[in-house]
Amino acid sequence: METTVAEDQAAGSGRPPAARRLVTLPAGRARRLTAWSAVPPLALVSVVAACRAADTDGITPVPQLLAFLPWLLIPAALGLLLSTAARWPLGCGWALIAASVTGWFVQPYDNGSAPAPHGPVLAHLRVLTANLEFGGATDGLLAALRRERPDMVSVQECDVRCAAALESAAVREAYPYRNIVTGRPAEGSAILSRYPLTKEEGVRGELAMPGAVARIAGQPLRLQVAHPMPPMPGQLDLWRTELGRLRAYAADRGGEPTLIAGDFNATQDHAAFRALLDTGMRDSARAAGVSRTPSWPSATAPALGAQIDHVLVSDALRPRTARFVDLRDTDHRALLVELDLYGHQGQG
Repeated sequence: METTVAEDQAAGSGRPPAARRLVTLPAGRARRLTAWSAVPPLALVSVVAACRAADTDGITPVPQLLAFLPWLLIPAALGLLLSTAARWPLGCGWALIAASVTGWFVQPYDNGSAPAPHGPVLAHLRVLTANLEFGGATDGLLAALRRERPDMVSVQECDVRCAAALESAAVREAYPYRNIVTGRPAEGSAILSRYPLTKEEGVRGELAMPGAVARIAGQPLRLQVAHPMPPMPGQLDLWRTELGRLRAYAADRGGEPTLIAGDFNATQDHAAFRALLDTGMRDSARAAGVSRTPSWPSATAPALGAQIDHVLVSDALRPRTARFVDLRDTDHRALLVELDLYGHQGQG
């Protein structure tokens, strides 16, 4: 019987031939395999970072990945590690560039320094926005209203049970003014207010986005619920269209104080959301220094997730604090913001 030298050596060492063949895998081939392993994560990061730099949301899966842009530093680091192990200079440079571009865009988005409002403060306001996930967090919302005592509330995914709870005597006593739109569990939305409201039709969308105008110390304040459709595969055009309608609402404010609050299904890394901010609206969480605190999904937030729940304000409103509030039985965290409302003479 004939045997190979490798098999004789393997037999002498007590290792099977297969183990010997693994040991003798050429170093060049191992490096090539390692280098090729670095390509997929680097390509993924590069495509998403390029779309972010080009100010476009691209096509699926780019919009979905943009929501988690900071976490793409992990595959970029993996690509660098594999490229280093493979002794692949081009891959190392590629990884460093991809990580640098991604890291640059991790910084909070600044749509220009809005002038600080001046003049008398008409009111100190507490605003809460909460997505109840098909009404499941109704009890949690009621507890938060009693505990936090916000002046105005934006509610999304308010089902029939939620609408009934918001019409209860206790809630009516605390919030005598409201605009509640019912529908399918994900469709219903509501605005609650301690201040007098004039109902408005609101922005048109697949999910209800009611509006209103509050009267505070003689000053009108435009209120709008945000709940555009999420950027699901096959629905990107609808997502862009509904964010575009919110942008048009913000751009058409005519100098009146404006507040848009809700689940935008978008982060600062989405071009469609940045276009909304570029109308002069400010993200309260950004202004309060918590711009990248994840609000969804609550199962992994705040350690991991994306901030898709926002309170956007025009320049007559000055954000002072922003805090995320955990509610049971919903996949979102609520957002509580404290604001100062200035009079017309105080707007810059």
